[in-house]
Amino acid sequence: MTKMSDVAKLAKVSTATVSRVLQKPDTVKEETKKKVLEAIKKLDYQPNILARNFRRLETKTILVVMPNILNNVFSEIVVGIDYEATKNGYQVILGNTMLEEQRAHGFMNHLKQKQVDGMILLTARVDIDDLVKVANEYPLVLVSDYLEESDLVTTVAINNMKDSYTITEHLINLGHKKIAHISGPLDMSICRDRLSGYQDALMDHDIHIQYDYLTKGDYSFQSGYDNTLNLLALQNPPTAIFAASDIMAMGAIKAVKSKGLQVPHDIAVVGFDDVEFSKIFEPALTTMAQPFFDMGKTAMQLLKQKIVGEQVQNQFIELKSELKTRESCGFNLK
Repeated sequence: MTKMSDVAKLAKVSTATVSRVLQKPDTVKEETKKKVLEAIKKLDYQPNILARNFRRLETKTILVVMPNILNNVFSEIVVGIDYEATKNGYQVILGNTMLEEQRAHGFMNHLKQKQVDGMILLTARVDIDDLVKVANEYPLVLVSDYLEESDLVTTVAINNMKDSYTITEHLINLGHKKIAHISGPLDMSICRDRLSGYQDALMDHDIHIQYDYLTKGDYSFQSGYDNTLNLLALQNPPTAIFAASDIMAMGAIKAVKSKGLQVPHDIAVVGFDDVEFSKIFEPALTTMAQPFFDMGKTAMQLLKQKIVGEQVQNQFIELKSELKTRESCGFNLK
């Protein structure tokens, strides 16, 4: 690993001069500064590796990285982040990985190179070892998504397994026993936990898990629509569908209507998230409301503590969701 002393040796200056170039470049002669910067470039020196030993260069900017900028869930979390960031004098810039791990690593390099003061990740779809290493060296908070070993990175999220259990049990209490589940991508901890919560609720109520009722979507409207058409085509179709996101639930309702059926009279549909359109959709969607604004706000509060050098223990900060009972859940069974 290249050290500051290596840069100083190559540039034929003192380490104090290198430090001044990094922290107060205006106080260094142009010729000296040029030599130091050339040495830094040649040695590929990352000045922030030793940032804790020197006064921090502040950009007053934080980077928020999300997997899909079109997903309403993430935009609502960003509102909470931006509110708290602005209150504390920070600007927010957004990065979109488009579900590509390599892009996520590229954004983390911005943090390593001190182009931003801190980072909030809304996706854990990166190499876990790299993520943990970066989180231990730089100000970073994970929100919404999480690692299975929850104490490796400071994380703000909900209890997806418990909340999924609650909304599945709600359908059971309405009298449903034939309940299907449209999951999200199962390479995500969130989606696996929502599937587990659904299964646990069925087992605890002595309801047999029918594996042809288990389908996988990608959080899109189309995947909710297509999976529901497949469920309705079964010889013994479900009387209720629990979609792991509101957008997929809306697609499911569209599919039900396309077959001349009605929600909730012929089949109940529930979602997860409580995005803005859920309450005005027809029928209004029963869903598990995540505290998006508070998730973003809390994540930014923790990030600020890390940026200013406060000791923040890696932990899982769990916020509470709320079941929103609306028109789509129904209770009329055949």
